[in-house]
Amino acid sequence: MNSKSSFDQSAINAQIHINVNGSVQTVPRMTLAQWVDRTGVLPSALATAVNGQFVPRTARDGYLLKEGDVLTTFQPIAGG
Repeated sequence: MNSKSSFDQSAINAQIHINVNGSVQTVPRMTLAQWVDRTGVLPSALATAVNGQFVPRTARDGYLLKEGDVLTTFQPIAGG
């Protein structure tokens, strides 16, 4: 049981490499929402896409960043 617990802990603490707007970042495994929080930018002021797919603000908590993900951030467009 200890080895499984140890394995699970190391997976949680793993560092991953993601590409953010063309720059590689090394970050702990986290959700997209946690990554946005770390930027210091208001979540409502930042639109996100992962691997070319738009991720709405409401879905960021459910997206766990993975090794090699390509994250694109941009200002949301308002209007109609």
